[in-house]
Amino acid sequence: MGRLRRAGPAFEPEAPATAANVAIIMDGNGRWAARRGLPPLAGHRAGTRALHRTVEAAPGLGVRSLAVYAFSTENWGRPEREVDDLMTLFAETIEREFPDLDRQGVRVRFVGRRDRCPDSLRALMEDMEARTSGNTRLDLWVAFDYGSRAEILHAVRAMIAAGTDPADVDEARLRAHLHAPEMPDPDLVIRTSGEMRMSNFLLWQSAYAEFEFTTTLWPDFGGADLEAALRAYAGRQRRFGRR
Repeated sequence: MGRLRRAGPAFEPEAPATAANVAIIMDGNGRWAARRGLPPLAGHRAGTRALHRTVEAAPGLGVRSLAVYAFSTENWGRPEREVDDLMTLFAETIEREFPDLDRQGVRVRFVGRRDRCPDSLRALMEDMEARTSGNTRLDLWVAFDYGSRAEILHAVRAMIAAGTDPADVDEARLRAHLHAPEMPDPDLVIRTSGEMRMSNFLLWQSAYAEFEFTTTLWPDFGGADLEAALRAYAGRQRRFGRR
């Protein structure tokens, strides 16, 4: 049942909260593969299919912005072969999966560093952003070579380099120097695989987000899991520090 709010002298039901902006820490690809006796790459490939399913389901569930954690700044520390496979898979995903999302009205944007990935991959990212720039059905933010601490450090250094007066530094000015200042703060952050930590993802943006943790491994995630997380969110009351 919805909460009550005062409307003049009477009371009326308050509509359930809607998570229009969602972020997902896509975790569990490696464990999914290991449980099946498969190499890690097989889990990552299954993860790309899970992403496609989830993105397709999101607009119908009221989601307008979806941010996903694809590759972190710390992931460069994985075995060289795995990193190379991930770069190849990422390029394949952009070429094979994202054109269909484009046709469905999804705008794709990549958040994070681009100077450390192969030139061919960077070109694919830039082309996909340009091709989908006019789409309005869903904003998909793909965090690639992303780390929240590095992002905040980048913003601070940019302000210093610009000669910003310390007295002029506020939240709005710092946000303007983040990788994607126009990306909305998530209402809900979902993490798969049963782990309960942020892993350096959207620390600034998630200051007042709600969290939902599921034991489902990312390759098994889909529309029904997203709907369940959104239903759980709808039953919560967000106070943003107020009573």
